[in-house]
Amino acid sequence: MVNIAFTGGGTGGHIYPGLAVAAELKKLLPEVQIFWIGSSSGMDRALVESAGIEFFGVPSGKLRRYLSFRNIIDIFKILGGFLSSRKILKRKKAKLLFSKGGFVSVPPCAAAASLRLPVFTHESDFSPGLATKINTRFIKGKGRIFTAYEDTAVFFPKKIKDIIIVSGNPVRGEFRSADPAKGRAFLELGDDARVLLILGGSQGAMEINELVRAALPSLTEIYVVVHQSGPSLSWDIPASCKYKPYPYIKDEMPHVMAAAEIVMGRSGAGVWEWAVQGKPMILLPLRGSGTRGDQIENARFFEKAKAALVLSSPSGNGGDVSVQEFVNAVSSFAGNAEMRKSFAQASARIGEKDGAGIIAKVLAENAGGADDFCRN
Repeated sequence: MVNIAFTGGGTGGHIYPGLAVAAELKKLLPEVQIFWIGSSSGMDRALVESAGIEFFGVPSGKLRRYLSFRNIIDIFKILGGFLSSRKILKRKKAKLLFSKGGFVSVPPCAAAASLRLPVFTHESDFSPGLATKINTRFIKGKGRIFTAYEDTAVFFPKKIKDIIIVSGNPVRGEFRSADPAKGRAFLELGDDARVLLILGGSQGAMEINELVRAALPSLTEIYVVVHQSGPSLSWDIPASCKYKPYPYIKDEMPHVMAAAEIVMGRSGAGVWEWAVQGKPMILLPLRGSGTRGDQIENARFFEKAKAALVLSSPSGNGGDVSVQEFVNAVSSFAGNAEMRKSFAQASARIGEKDGAGIIAKVLAENAGGADDFCRN
């Protein structure tokens, strides 16, 4: 039996890709025992345990790029997370550690390095985040860095170029085998209904929700608008046959997405789920002073590949996107079947790379005792 540790979390964008890798790893190594080290607070535990994976919560401090008194407090949380992770890794006799990123992943990666365990990490965004930059310092020997985008390698020191593997982003297998008929059944729609799927993320996005509110009369002239709004949405727009709001769509999401003609939302790691299904995209990247600009970079990649239309504020960084720009983007897809087909094909080409399978194979080969199985 081989024990392999996973870490990462804070958002679904860190956890779901990790779960996709875990599922593929179990196919390669049926006897593998996977456990997950994540944040002792937040959504991490519920998502991981729902996938049947043992979860250990550890203290985690946020990595901030600005001066704050809370940085001092979080130093002690990070130290606590390191000590707890080290104890867990020793007790579970982990063979290696795979990190999916997020601030919670730093203490487990440091702990694994202190025990001389190989550390593997994956970066979902076009440019590496702070956690990934720190975690790369713990990669020695057999360890590797996986990236979603080929150009991401330029952001790392040249001396570690040889340990970078371009894998794409891991996507759960359910998205590759999704059934649009099941999505329509869940939505209670007929075969002739045209679906616009709008995603605000698992926690919702106020900016997207407000755009939906303002644009809904125009959108519903053409589409059934399926709106994942997040749990905190509170307004007076009732659900109808043309507008279907949901706080969160979980197990049914792959099928609902398969039934959609267009998908609109942010440009985090989740856009790779859309690409796997070959969906034309409308992207509204998170931007402004509260972000490092990673979603803008991701969106530009999909825009350059002609897989997405990107909404932007006049300043390009912050401010409001106009409702008319949103409506125009939807209308341009709605009225042009050739455009939809072209963008769908470009999207599908990006989604062809099996990130979960590529990463799982490397982990299996380095776990010991799996070489012959992986070569078959």
